[in-house]
Amino acid sequence: MEKIAIDMDEVIADAVGKFIKLYNRDYNVPLDLKIDAGNEIFHHVPEEVNQKWFEYINEPGFFRDLEVIEDSQRVIKALQEKYDVYIVSAAMEFRNSLVDKYDWLTEHFSFIDWQHIMFCGNKIVSADIIIDDRTKNFVNFPGRPLLFTSPHNLLITEYERVNTWEEVAGLLL
Repeated sequence: MEKIAIDMDEVIADAVGKFIKLYNRDYNVPLDLKIDAGNEIFHHVPEEVNQKWFEYINEPGFFRDLEVIEDSQRVIKALQEKYDVYIVSAAMEFRNSLVDKYDWLTEHFSFIDWQHIMFCGNKIVSADIIIDDRTKNFVNFPGRPLLFTSPHNLLITEYERVNTWEEVAGLLL
């Protein structure tokens, strides 16, 4: 069975949406989801508060209640019938995210057992396919990388792109 490594943030969990919600709450300034192609979210807030993104993601609980990316649960469950599916997250980057991410996965993706969850630093995994929003995770990856669309990667054209989980299903099921 071929192996698929699937990222969490901005692939199955909506971290950008959570940041926008917290920013709007704390600054009472509308920050919408229309983000310029190729920019990170912190490029869209005033310079004096653009580090708030990093404060939020380092707070305990930030990753615990993220919204699930549409159709990801259904498609990943179907992928398990054909592939050996792993969730691979660079959770070591944000110390407080480990428990939050694990609890989030057990709530929203309970069909993925703990042996198929990998929290790491660099994603040096052995898989046939990787689905990720960050191209840095494709460097030296010998398999098939699928770039999951997120505002920050919209200008990248050198990888096979998937915009939705429906597109993933169309390619891999």
